[in-house]
Formats: sequence, C-alpha cells, structure tokens
Amino acid sequence: MGFGSYDESEQQEQTTDDEDVDAVNVHENDHEGEMSFESDVSTDELVSQLGSMKDDETDDE
Repeated sequence: MGFGSYDESEQQEQTTDDEDVDAVNVHENDHEGEMSFESDVSTDELVSQLGSMKDDETDDE
C-alpha cells in the first residue's frame, strides 16, 4: 500500500447496531430559575483580582 491507500473491504457494509444505543435527552436536567450568592468581597476587589489574573495569563504566553 502506498501513501493515501486504504483497504476497500473496510469501507463496505458498515453497519451499526442502533437498537443497542440509548438516546440522550439533553433537556433532561434543564432548570429555569435564579441564582444568587453573597460575598464579602467588593466589586473593586473582584475587578482587581480579574486584572491580575489577566496579567498572569499574558506573562505565561
């Protein structure tokens, strides 16, 4: 076999057993509602932490 060659027997009569496959319901655990949390950290402190995290990312590159 040369470069780019393939065994044609592998390409013929490809079958799958769809009967054994369980369907996945992607909406099974959908939830609607609100999320809230309380923090002792101020918005300014969070923004400062985010800025330092971004600075660390650019230092790694």
